[in-house]
Amino acid sequence: MNKHEEKQQAKRERYEARAVRAAAESNALCNSASEMASIIPPGQPILVGHHSERRDRNYRSKIGQKMRQSIEAEKKAEYYRDKAAAVGTGGISSDDPDAIAKLSKELAELTEAHEKMKQANKLVRKNDTAGLIALGFSESKAAELLKGDFAGRKGFAQCTLTNSNASIRRVRQRIESLEKLKAKESVELVGKGYTYREDTEENRVMFGFEGKPPEAVRAVLKRHAFKWSPSRDAWVRQLTNAGIYAGRRVRQELDQLDAL
Repeated sequence: MNKHEEKQQAKRERYEARAVRAAAESNALCNSASEMASIIPPGQPILVGHHSERRDRNYRSKIGQKMRQSIEAEKKAEYYRDKAAAVGTGGISSDDPDAIAKLSKELAELTEAHEKMKQANKLVRKNDTAGLIALGFSESKAAELLKGDFAGRKGFAQCTLTNSNASIRRVRQRIESLEKLKAKESVELVGKGYTYREDTEENRVMFGFEGKPPEAVRAVLKRHAFKWSPSRDAWVRQLTNAGIYAGRRVRQELDQLDAL
């Protein structure tokens, strides 16, 4: 695994560990509530007016509270299980050092699929079942393409080809953008009470300060979508054209503030 993939794996493991702890807490609370309830005889009502009424109500309330806490802990466990399962499923991250290679592979696959659909449509117009099967389609898929949809349109619809083209264009543009950023040299500027960096290794636009910046400064950073990163000891955004532009705007505003 590369560095980015290692971080993803560590993140996944943190979520999984939280899910295990929450599940254990849920089980412990449920068992405790069950043990407490076991000493109440089945069907035993609260004896209204009896000297034990208040104590009995409080005891049963504690049982109910533990059960509610158990349910909430199980919900938390499920939440972290879902978070762990979702790590790395959001597509190819620009933080991944192998992003260009992975996107290039995706582009090749999209282009191949697009060309296959175009070739299939040519064969459909010839009513060529054998040609479709030779192209890699199953007999059932070939029959489906030749039969057409509810409106009698055969083959792959124009909207499908249009969407495919859009996906190819999007991935190609991402590759071009990443290649430009990769060729870009890191930048470091010292401003009024801050250090500004465009770090190509971290893939981040960063603002560093000596100590915690004043509220007015933090407000400027947050307004331009910068977030505090404890591991980098800086306020950061991803190194994109939008991030660089936001960094320029922040510098302009910080240089006009009296807070620094």
